[in-house]
Amino acid sequence: MLSLLFITPALAQGQATAYDALRVVGTQFGRGALNHLVSITGVGGDPQPESWKITLVDPSAPGGVHEVQVTGGRIDSERTPSRSIAGSTEGATINTAHLNLDSSGAYAVASHTAEKSHTRFATASYTLRTNERGEPVWIVTLANKSSHPVGTIYVGARRGTVTRTEGMFAGTSMEDEERGNADEGGIIGTAKARIQHAFHRTQEEARGMFDRVKRSFSDFINRD
Repeated sequence: MLSLLFITPALAQGQATAYDALRVVGTQFGRGALNHLVSITGVGGDPQPESWKITLVDPSAPGGVHEVQVTGGRIDSERTPSRSIAGSTEGATINTAHLNLDSSGAYAVASHTAEKSHTRFATASYTLRTNERGEPVWIVTLANKSSHPVGTIYVGARRGTVTRTEGMFAGTSMEDEERGNADEGGIIGTAKARIQHAFHRTQEEARGMFDRVKRSFSDFINRD
């Protein structure tokens, strides 16, 4: 489906975001290729990574997917894995019309969440994929200077909601918050309530931040 081609870097000064990388793929292979997007990942970002790996559904490939790597505004490698990626790609493609948060916005929300949980970090790694409801979600994993993970934040790419954390707020999720502590008492219940309250407050602040950093991919890709 795809062939290895290079394009002249056309990105502005600064670190390329996930949207920038997707634009490169759309320019090289046509906008239709973005309708087959399964995921986009980048590791070791400071705050954005040097390269983005984009996975597309490709029924003609041995593993059913095609991987493209974008670095410095150009496609610098691509491959068709012989084995399929974890899980089925059926129904897992991302509806790019639902993307309202670029990786730069995901970083802003994640770093604010880390600050509120008193978590210090040096780099951020990103994965954009669909969740169990078919909605796009950013999974941002923060690491310290020794590259040891210190926390992970799940941020909805459509509405900017922090739905889950790992290594922060005792791993609190939206489901935990909704359940509350009716079944807990004493010191344990009080501690959990305090953590969930902090998580809820951070969620509210993240929603406010989302209003400032949100960025429609449809608007981005259609701009001149």
